[in-house]
Amino acid sequence: MTPFTAAVEGLATDIRLPDADGPFPAVLIRTPYDRRRHHAELRGWARRGFAALAQDVRGRHGSAGEWHPYENEAADGAATAHWIRRQSWSNGRLVAAGASYAAHCALALALDAPEDARPDAVIAAVPALGLAETAREPSGVERLAARAGWWAAHGDRRDSDEEALEKALAADPGLLAHLPVSDLPARLGRELPSWPGVWRHHERGRFGSRAGGAGMPLLAVGGHHDHFTEDTVTLWNRWGGPSARLLMGPWGHGLAATPGPDATPAHRVSLGDLYARWARLALAGELGHGNRGAVGLGGSPLWVSAGTEGEPYSPDVRLLHDASFTADPEQPVPSGELAVPADGTSDRCLLVTAPLPRPLDVVGPAEVRLKATADTPSADWFARLVAVTPEGTAERLAVGVVRRADPPERAAEFSVALGRLARRLPAGTRLRLEIAGHHFPAHARNPHTGDSPVTATRLLASRRTVDPGRVVLRLPVLRTRPTPTDPAEEILR
Repeated sequence: MTPFTAAVEGLATDIRLPDADGPFPAVLIRTPYDRRRHHAELRGWARRGFAALAQDVRGRHGSAGEWHPYENEAADGAATAHWIRRQSWSNGRLVAAGASYAAHCALALALDAPEDARPDAVIAAVPALGLAETAREPSGVERLAARAGWWAAHGDRRDSDEEALEKALAADPGLLAHLPVSDLPARLGRELPSWPGVWRHHERGRFGSRAGGAGMPLLAVGGHHDHFTEDTVTLWNRWGGPSARLLMGPWGHGLAATPGPDATPAHRVSLGDLYARWARLALAGELGHGNRGAVGLGGSPLWVSAGTEGEPYSPDVRLLHDASFTADPEQPVPSGELAVPADGTSDRCLLVTAPLPRPLDVVGPAEVRLKATADTPSADWFARLVAVTPEGTAERLAVGVVRRADPPERAAEFSVALGRLARRLPAGTRLRLEIAGHHFPAHARNPHTGDSPVTATRLLASRRTVDPGRVVLRLPVLRTRPTPTDPAEEILR
């Protein structure tokens, strides 16, 4: 398994071949995060009989050119795929694989490249589908902290500084509160010319709309505690290839390496082994047709079949306090704290359920329906669902947001999607529902003036009123105990 490095169209590429006579199927990982970080992964693929390649994308680390996120990946991936298939050690079969931005590269090759360059199978883990999908919620609300962190670490530079934002916040704790948001680079102390362009993109769903025309198998992998859960499931649902498999566990963006608080030992999965076994079956055409997969049920040791969804259930919610409150962007509800202030100006409407009389298995998309009023021309409505144990420990279950432009003082009825849940809630759990106008710094503050949160320099407080009798929490609850499944069996058949 002697490693070697090649320059493919100026792109630095590390290659490891199996200790056997070729030719071999190949696995290609294209990444902005330094190809050298994938050496152990390359060794794992090579041990399993694959030629394994990790490549720095254009303008990053060892690769020539300029770094323009999300712009060159289809063309550069296609050039690399053509090069691989011309090598004596290649049998012409190619798996495009990757996580996060590397998954974007794999999907760009599969969906945007010329037909003769496309891979024969795709592994897309926690996929960053595009610039708009990563920068904004489906409602258009800006994801501030995550994008600031990513651009500070990786934007407009050849290498990375993973702690760039953390160091900047240590020097200026109010860094993300400064206005306008578009001036962040000046406060970071370095040039970041691509930062304004992050927010000019509103178009979502390009890969989702093209997924139906895919001609190869897909393995989509995600976590319920990841920003891109909905995108991962949407990709799997829409995939038009001969087979699509989904693995979704109670994990964060790092998948099994970053288990959530509701993960159990049963949710530990050897992803490297599973990927290789799936890839062999996919390349051999031995996977069953259609969409299958497995979802880990957090708070229990169970895996259930992908596509399992509960029936709508609406527990009674009662107002605890503050049907009327002030959403003040100068004092926004903090996204990183679950403690509810006991005094001071009311900044959210708080509702709770009675303790659950029995365990609930919640699997599928949840939402909140409400009737509410704002006195400003623009208003974000955040709904945060929190589980509180009988011992008083609070854990965030979901957050959703919509941006509304209703006439001031006119009541409106609308829904706030909370995303997908896959969770067993023990008996005795109380559910706390918070309705607020901000969730900062995870999300940029709506200035309530009608101006963009990215360019605004003036903030207004917004007076809000929620009709507690019109708040409905809808949870997808399984009426019977779910049938357990084995994730490997679901993925590999």
